[in-house]
Amino acid sequence: MEAVQAGYNQQPLGESEVFLDFQSKLSRAATVNRSVLLVGERGSGKEIAARRLHFLSQRWQQNLVTVNCAALPPSLIETELFGYEQGAFTGAQKTRKGRFEEAEGGTLFLDEIGLIPLEVQEKILRVVEYGTYERVGSSVTHETNVRIIGATNSDLPSLCKEGKFKEDLLDRLSFEVLFLPPLRERGEDIILLATYFASKMALECGRKEMPSFTDSVISQMLGYPWPGNVRELKNVVERAVYRSDASLIEYLEFNPFDNPFKQKSQEITDPPLQEAELDLRQFETARLELDLKYLRQALKMASGNQKEAAKLLNLTYDQLRGLYRKYQDRLQEEEQDTK
Repeated sequence: MEAVQAGYNQQPLGESEVFLDFQSKLSRAATVNRSVLLVGERGSGKEIAARRLHFLSQRWQQNLVTVNCAALPPSLIETELFGYEQGAFTGAQKTRKGRFEEAEGGTLFLDEIGLIPLEVQEKILRVVEYGTYERVGSSVTHETNVRIIGATNSDLPSLCKEGKFKEDLLDRLSFEVLFLPPLRERGEDIILLATYFASKMALECGRKEMPSFTDSVISQMLGYPWPGNVRELKNVVERAVYRSDASLIEYLEFNPFDNPFKQKSQEITDPPLQEAELDLRQFETARLELDLKYLRQALKMASGNQKEAAKLLNLTYDQLRGLYRKYQDRLQEEEQDTK
């Protein structure tokens, strides 16, 4: 029961419209005893979503069993899922239950489902259609009652066209297909999550003051594409907190593999930049002025329509609203001066 409660309490964080819309769809899908496919980029929270599907369903008191198909050699996925009988192959010294048997009455979460071999997909299809399977090395049929949740960052319909995924299985598993929003589309959820991760890291490091971010760092986080999504944000923020001696975070390192000792060829062949011509002390001021310049131009071209301005700047609406609120006083002062 403690494990069940721990899983239920793992609540996702977010307030953006796109995030709340996804959570609403997920909550609705959880109540129906059908298979669900979760599609999302790496680090976008597919396992957390699967847990939420399970603990909001009628199966919440039963087991949630997770199989990471990317972590298993193709030759072992069948025995992992269906188990095997003693003597089924060299080294099979005793009968072993499979994950379907362990998840009986509950939920089986197949992460990276697109990597499952075709012959194993055939056996999964039989489970979905008839609720039966056989262990490897046995002809005894077992009945099962398991809800399957699959997750992938692949295009499964394209894999079907390439002959790498069974169309019949995709049809059975795709009662509901939920697309997780990437972090870059979630606007100020980025800052909400960053603050949460920073606070947890500060506590872990024994800090008395909770961290905060400079305006420059906030702008960087809102403008960065986050290819690794929430997992990448967590690493970047936690790294910044533990490296900082102050509670105010002034610098983020997005790429920890940027080797400071690697000499670039450009430094050898190109003449040095005339950096002395710039007043480096004015960097923050120049950065803020550049933000304002782009914001003014976009709003002017969009006739003040913030949604259109966001499209012109290739930002989400939430990102633009955050940027506008940041400079709202300055923009309003300029508007008054022109009247």
